[in-house]
Amino acid sequence: MSFRWLNRPNASWGMGVGDQTKNTFFELKWKKVHRYVIFKVDENKKEVVVEKTGDPAENYDDFTAALPENDCRYAVYDYDFVTSDNCQKSKIFFIAWSPSSSRIRAKMLYATSRDRFRRELDGVHYEIQATDPMEMDLEVLRDRAH
Repeated sequence: MSFRWLNRPNASWGMGVGDQTKNTFFELKWKKVHRYVIFKVDENKKEVVVEKTGDPAENYDDFTAALPENDCRYAVYDYDFVTSDNCQKSKIFFIAWSPSSSRIRAKMLYATSRDRFRRELDGVHYEIQATDPMEMDLEVLRDRAH
């Protein structure tokens, strides 16, 4: 009996996640060498890969400008803020970016891979699913983090 089908990605299982992808996330989480990481699904490799990282000096506007207007992506953003007690804090947001203008195939691919990928990112505090820039506005992050 042949089990070759076990090696093929299945839409219900989602795409694989490579070590480099996980390591880049942990660099953001522990070493603080990135402000954000944008991930994309590489259909040829059958896995989620790092597309772009942002330097710690970059801000939220730089992050949103780096997201494609008409294609889906996953991203994590390290949001720094000061509490009412004047305490410096940081929260990591996972953002599933799926603009309404993106291809239906891309939306389905990202939707079926999201849960598996999200589980690989241990340490995310909040999750946002956005189809429009207003759904992931900086005010949304502020409200969730406080």
